[in-house]
Amino acid sequence: MPQFKREDEEKNLAERMDAELAAAKPIESPDQMTPLYRESLINLLYMQADSELAGALGYVPCVSMSPLVEEYLASSMIVKDEFRHARVVYKLLENLGEDVEAHVRQYDYTYRIDHAVENIGSQRAADDKRVNIFYYPIESWVDFCMFNFCMDRGAGHQLEDSLEASYKPWARVLEGIFKEEKFHIAHGDNWVKRLAQDPQTHDAAQASLNKWFIRTMNIFGRPNSPKNKIYREIGLKKRDNHAVRLAFAQEVADRCKENGLKLPEWKPDWENLPWDAYVVG
Repeated sequence: MPQFKREDEEKNLAERMDAELAAAKPIESPDQMTPLYRESLINLLYMQADSELAGALGYVPCVSMSPLVEEYLASSMIVKDEFRHARVVYKLLENLGEDVEAHVRQYDYTYRIDHAVENIGSQRAADDKRVNIFYYPIESWVDFCMFNFCMDRGAGHQLEDSLEASYKPWARVLEGIFKEEKFHIAHGDNWVKRLAQDPQTHDAAQASLNKWFIRTMNIFGRPNSPKNKIYREIGLKKRDNHAVRLAFAQEVADRCKENGLKLPEWKPDWENLPWDAYVVG
């Protein structure tokens, strides 16, 4: 390769990276975005919106599982929150020029894998962009409460990682969503404590934890992911996937210790590492 051509390519690459890093500054409108920034943002927004919609539809049957009258209201509020979260994030996508209605019509957000399938790891089960935990069915009230305890907590850690996102319309939306997710987490914490400390329901709580903790650990993505690195460089996320995962796992471990539950072992399906490499105190 001629020397001048190589120098031009290196200069172009440097200029491109400067542009991408500059995109980490606060952004209010699409005309401020580089193509890579826009692509990355749209991908994250669809992942969140599809997850919120699939989550809401998965929660709907849980309302009728409610054991108490007051829980009909609490579980209905959680369903309402998730539908609202989906709508406000889809609205952000519409403001970016995306045809959200066409996107949503392509997929069945009520789709769940067979009850007999225990674990799909980090794999996807369909072509929508939901986090893969939303392909599992919630089968009981204990499952619903443990889902709040694990997955809503995991989602909270992910949301927290983008609360100061460089795309300010998203950051403002996330602030409200994050507050409501705290209610969902508190609902799970309250019920898991009740279920775990009752001898009649302790074993059911442990069995449900064994499912949902492992499934939630798979949602965060692989360590040192190239996409996650881009998200951090342009200011859409703050931490590596695995750092978020470990923060979540430590918090769950602390709650389990308080409630007499045993944290199950989790091993990633993308590398053959011993559990000791991931264990939390």
